[in-house]
Amino acid sequence: MNTTISPGEQRVVLRDVDWETYLTLAEKTNRPGKLITYDCGVLEIMSPSRNHEILKSMIGRMVERYAEIRGIDATSTASTTFKRSASQRGFEADESFYIEHEPVVRGRVEIDLPIDPPPDLVIEIEQTRSAINKLALFADFGIPEVWRVDGKNLWIGRLSEGRYTSSPSSTALPGFPVDPAVKILIKIGTSSETQLIRQFVEQVKDRS
Repeated sequence: MNTTISPGEQRVVLRDVDWETYLTLAEKTNRPGKLITYDCGVLEIMSPSRNHEILKSMIGRMVERYAEIRGIDATSTASTTFKRSASQRGFEADESFYIEHEPVVRGRVEIDLPIDPPPDLVIEIEQTRSAINKLALFADFGIPEVWRVDGKNLWIGRLSEGRYTSSPSSTALPGFPVDPAVKILIKIGTSSETQLIRQFVEQVKDRS
């Protein structure tokens, strides 16, 4: 077992964990705040820090407000458990959204990946590095776009030929103001979250 710790944040990595054990752990509801990732026998349990959760909340709110202002239909699936038995992989993102395929999953209580498409956008808060290659895992699920946020940067990866390549802009949310969003994230703690979201909204409307 390996453990990586940052202030208020911890990753526990277990190896040689079978698929059935992962499914049992993933279905447990008494693990508040803990996110589980599984990749072919490697199980990682991440306990997020408060700052991690603040970043997650802020970027999620920005996506939702941007979609609302631009009239884009989007559905949050937040930290829903997505799993594929065929490849023995599963994950719970910090944030995830259906955008292009929102009409397909609208009203669904459960997502069945062999039938339903994967989320159009997955957002990962990265304050400590995962022991699992998340990009390879997301590529296996066929997720078109991944954002990585560390509080000072927002990296956008677009899936192309089985791997993610860096992109300066979002395809899932065309026109999303990346640089203004990062400037708002850097200002966390200097104003209330509500005030910062208002600033973001004003910048989006100014670009209309």
